[in-house]
Amino acid sequence: MAETKAGSTLGELLRKQRELASIPMRQLARMAGISGPYLSQIERGLRAPSDQVLEALATNLQISADALRAQARVSTPDDDAAVVTAIRADTRLNAAQRTSLEEVYLAFVASNEAEVG
Repeated sequence: MAETKAGSTLGELLRKQRELASIPMRQLARMAGISGPYLSQIERGLRAPSDQVLEALATNLQISADALRAQARVSTPDDDAAVVTAIRADTRLNAAQRTSLEEVYLAFVASNEAEVG
């Protein structure tokens, strides 16, 4: 799995925050207006949440979505840094598109590494 230097992907960070808040997965999913299986996929790094879903999850966890994004991005593995840098620098995309593309890319990498590993 693609891990950050701290050992956490965005999904792992969300799961840790949910557990710290002592909120069951199904309850948080309901609160955020998504399904339990979808939240499970996000937490396992199989799906990248949209900005709207991430905002809803963060709000219900009483944390900042931007802080989560930053914490997950700060320690992107070196192998992925060039791709992530290119995505962030592409001015043909708006900010939401760049964020989504980066999250999808990292989720695909994590998923493929999990299959191999």
